Amino acid sequence: MSATLDILKAAGARLDIETIRIGEQEYLAGNSSGIAPEAWESLLRTKVFLKAPISTPQGGGYKSLNVTTRKNLSLFANVRPCISYHPYVKTKHPKMDIVIVRENEEDLYGGIEHRQTNEVIQTLKLISRPGCEKIIRYAFEYARLYNRKKVTCFTKDNIMKQTDGLFHKVFDEIAAEYPDIANEHMIIDIGSAKLADTPEIFDVIVTLNLYGDIISDIAAQLAGSLGIAGAANIGAGCAMFEAIHGSAPRRAGQNMANPSGLLQAAVLMLVHIGQGDTAEKVQNAWLKTLEDGIHTYDIYKEGLSTAKAGTKEFSEAVIARLGQKPGKLKPVSYKTHTKRVKMGIVRNKPAPKKETVGVDIFFDWASKDINALADAVKSACAVGLHLKFIANRGISVWPSVFSESVLTDHFQARIIADESEGIHLKIAQTQTNLAIAGIDFVKTEHLCTFNGKDGFTLGRE
Repeated sequence: MSATLDILKAAGARLDIETIRIGEQEYLAGNSSGIAPEAWESLLRTKVFLKAPISTPQGGGYKSLNVTTRKNLSLFANVRPCISYHPYVKTKHPKMDIVIVRENEEDLYGGIEHRQTNEVIQTLKLISRPGCEKIIRYAFEYARLYNRKKVTCFTKDNIMKQTDGLFHKVFDEIAAEYPDIANEHMIIDIGSAKLADTPEIFDVIVTLNLYGDIISDIAAQLAGSLGIAGAANIGAGCAMFEAIHGSAPRRAGQNMANPSGLLQAAVLMLVHIGQGDTAEKVQNAWLKTLEDGIHTYDIYKEGLSTAKAGTKEFSEAVIARLGQKPGKLKPVSYKTHTKRVKMGIVRNKPAPKKETVGVDIFFDWASKDINALADAVKSACAVGLHLKFIANRGISVWPSVFSESVLTDHFQARIIADESEGIHLKIAQTQTNLAIAGIDFVKTEHLCTFNGKDGFTLGRE
C-alpha cells in the first residue's frame, strides 16, 4: 500500500486520503467483522475504498471482511481485467485481454448452511431476478462504454435449471436490448475449458458469484500472474478496489511483495472517480517499467528480466517513468473515459399468479428403511395430500430403488395436493401428525407454481 500511494502522489492524483485500520488487528481487538464503527463511517462518507490485502485469523468464526463489505455496501459487480503483458510477463496466451464481471452478493456466498442430519450438511444457493438483472446489464453497459465486442454468459443451467436457469433467462432478455454487442452462453465446464485453452476468443464474461470467483483467478494466472491483477467492486453508491491476490504475512516487511496488483486496482479507482488522465500516466509508466525488465521476484525470469527489484525499488522505477509510454506494449488511453458504467436498471414485472401445490419434507431417517419411512409419511399426510416419491441426495428411491443406490440418513419426501384450497393448513396438519408420531423432519420447502409453471425441480426418478 505504501508503494502504491507513493506512485499515486508522484503522479499528481487528486486525492484526500483517509487511512483506516481493518483486518487482523481489528479482529483480535474484538470486532468480529474486522472493521471498527468509525471505519464504516469513513467508508460511507467517502464512498471509495482502496483496500490492501488483509489476513483473517484462522478459526473462531471470524467473518470474511471482503464478503461483509461487499454485502453491506451493496457492491454487486466485481470487475476483473485479465490482460497478458507478453513477452515481459511470461504467459502461454500472449493475446489475452478479458474482463470478467462477477455477481458479488448472491449465490452460495450467502453463507446459509445447516447441518441437518449426522451425515448431511446443506448450503443454500439463492439467486434473485433483481440480482441477475443488475449484473448482466452492468456487463453489457461496460462492454458498450469500453468498446468491447462480445459478452459471454457462463452458467450450469443444464443441472441447476431453476437458479442458473434464471440467470441464463435474464441474460437472453437483456442481450436482446444490445444488438450492437455479440452475445453467447456457455455451460461453465466447457466455458472454463475454452478459457484455459483459448482465452483470446473471449472478451467480457459475466457469471454468478462462485463461478466468477474461480475463473477470475484462473484467468489472471493464465495472463501471467495473480500478483499483477486488480479488481473493482462496484455498487450504486460505493466502490471498493483491491488486488485480487490474498495476503502473504510471511512476506510482510521484507521489501519483496509486488505492489502491481494493488496499483492496478488504484488505476481502476482513478478511472472510476474521473481521473483518467492520472490513471493513464500511472498505467503507462507501469507498462514501461515491465517493458524495461524491472521485475519483482514473483515475475522475474532470467534472460527476460533485467533487474530484480524490491517493493520500494519497483515503485521508484515506476515513478521515474511517469510521463513515459511503453514502446512495444500497447499504451493505454483513459482520457476519454469520463463516464462511469451505467448502473443496472431493475425493471419490475407484473407479479405472476403463485399457487402452492405441495411440499417437500426432509427427514433425518437414520435407519434408512425406505418402506418404513414411506408408510410413516403416508400415515401422516392430511386428507387431500399424497406421497409422490422419496428421494435421497436428489435420486428417487421410492416407490422404486436401484440396488446399487448408496443411501445417507437424509431423505426428501415429495407430497402433492389434490387441490390448492386449504393447502397450507393441510401441510401444517401433516407436520403436526409427523411430530406426534415422533418422526424427525428437519426442513420443509413449499412447492409452488407461477402462472402455471413449476417453480421447483422435478424428481429424478
